[in-house]
Amino acid sequence: MNKMECPKCQYNNTKVIDSRPTEDGKSIRRRRECTRCGARFNTYERVEYSPLLVIKRDGTREEFNREKLLRGIVRSAEKRPISRDQMDRLVQKVENQLREQLETEVESKKIGELVMPLLMDLDEVAYIRFASVYREFQSKEMFLRELEAMAKKKHEADQEQDHSDD
Repeated sequence: MNKMECPKCQYNNTKVIDSRPTEDGKSIRRRRECTRCGARFNTYERVEYSPLLVIKRDGTREEFNREKLLRGIVRSAEKRPISRDQMDRLVQKVENQLREQLETEVESKKIGELVMPLLMDLDEVAYIRFASVYREFQSKEMFLRELEAMAKKKHEADQEQDHSDD
């Protein structure tokens, strides 16, 4: 038995019923079951890195928080056909890219720039929602410019695909 608290009943005895590496191979996903209430839930085991500090827009610093990033993505993807697993993978990709740069501090702007193309590939509506908060849209013109830029990128990608099929 493993000492891991059940998120449903808070009992601290669960058993691992399945373990497998994540797609990127940088963490282990464990499927657990509470021995008291039978609830099943996932946990992830990752390498512990030295703290990564995020430099916010106002110049203050805070420790990188993958849960905070995930919450922003979840809000952007609300009522969209994006699974929690897809969102978790997106956050993991961003964190991996940040860690691979071997910097101890990163501007919040950089994090947003890493998220946006990945989110655009998943869902255009979620992308626009995220971009509107990240870029602090103040008017409908800002929304329209972003939509036009997105349409242009999509058109260029489609053109590239058409030429590569030849």
